[in-house]
Amino acid sequence: MHLETKEKFKDFVKSNPILLKHVKNGKMTWQQFYEIYDLYGEDKEAWKDYLNKENSSIKQTSTFDLTNFIKGLDLDGIQNGVTSLQRVLSLLQDMSFNKTDNQTNAYKPRPIYKHFDD
Repeated sequence: MHLETKEKFKDFVKSNPILLKHVKNGKMTWQQFYEIYDLYGEDKEAWKDYLNKENSSIKQTSTFDLTNFIKGLDLDGIQNGVTSLQRVLSLLQDMSFNKTDNQTNAYKPRPIYKHFDD
């Protein structure tokens, strides 16, 4: 039974990675979290101090960060970059096409029955 609880705790931690933040900050240890899990399981009341507050602030922060990121984008710069990349790709494609054209037309084998002075 003990191994089963340990595996369930690991799955619980994987589904709630915010617990790692508490351990890194030194507020809690994995042993303390395991003891809570062993006593209460996944009871929301037992975990509310560690999951709810953090989850809502993370969602707000990530939405705010994404919004700021999008606002900070230089769309003209991106368009110029894409245009330059298209030009480079077109140039490379033309060079590749010309190279294969020249190779096929450059060498024509001399017929076997012809001599050099013909």
